[in-house]
Amino acid sequence: MTQVALVTGASRGIGLAIAEALAKNGFSVAVNGLADDAELAYACQHLSSFGVPVLPVPFDVTKSNDYPRIFSGIESRLGPLTTLVNNAGVGVLHRGDLLDVTPESWDRCFAVNARAMFFLSQAFAKHLLLKTRLQNVFYSLVNITSSNAVAVATARSEYCASKAAAAMVSKTFAVRLGAENIAVYDVQPGLIATEMTLPVIEQYRARAEQGLTLFPRVGEPAEIGRIVAALARGDLPYTTGQVISADAGMLVPRF
Repeated sequence: MTQVALVTGASRGIGLAIAEALAKNGFSVAVNGLADDAELAYACQHLSSFGVPVLPVPFDVTKSNDYPRIFSGIESRLGPLTTLVNNAGVGVLHRGDLLDVTPESWDRCFAVNARAMFFLSQAFAKHLLLKTRLQNVFYSLVNITSSNAVAVATARSEYCASKAAAAMVSKTFAVRLGAENIAVYDVQPGLIATEMTLPVIEQYRARAEQGLTLFPRVGEPAEIGRIVAALARGDLPYTTGQVISADAGMLVPRF
């Protein structure tokens, strides 16, 4: 049976790299972006070059009433879902003093980074539990959070808080779904060169070279993709609930 993955926020950046890594590993891939996302069509065209079925799935991850219809649409085209990668996320509206954070920025971060992750994971779990699953197929839920689930960045405090909440979502689902043989992982990227980090990536690069990370460089989206593909394949057997700190050792305590 071919594994089928839904990857949210997959029209560019880390999400696209994850979708590409899954496609290279033979997964059929449902690629999520917003309905007006011009990059979504290009992403799907690119992914199709790897010879696997690819389906564009434009929807707003915050609209939880749509999830069952979306799953049914994916399965009618690609086959039974085996994998959900919750990658969609947003940054803060404005970097700056946490004393100036607005309710709008706070609510936006939590709506996408935490609330949508929880309810999409919930819908995916319910969907799987209603079906007869094959014993020799690996089923997984992989959440992409951030090293800021642990490390404070005061200029992005609402983002940090939302990612900390998302990390706890991963733990709770790991506990709930363990008896169902559905693995749950939390991948926490560190300094990754993406469109979202473009305004500050040179600062990150300099800090990495000065020792902020143990490997003195920033990471690439493709590296996160390889990690997620390994998890989704089941290459870490007898594991669930793990945090994968994809941060070049940035959060290792040092003296």
